[in-house]
Amino acid sequence: MPIRVTLDRILEDRGVKSKDLAAHVGITEANLSLLKQGKVKGVRFATLAAICRYLNCQPGDILIFEDDEV
Repeated sequence: MPIRVTLDRILEDRGVKSKDLAAHVGITEANLSLLKQGKVKGVRFATLAAICRYLNCQPGDILIFEDDEV
């Protein structure tokens, strides 16, 4: 998958625990874990916006496109 999720790094940089983010955003810790591992097929814009709002970041800070085909 050419999209890499860097949410772990952002959480560490901000000193935020996964369980606190999950509670604020309104998703389960299990779903947040799947997102952090890049094992989801999609994420709702509302969820992404809530994550960015809580972490004071941009979507591009969390999701990185790495094209291996070039």
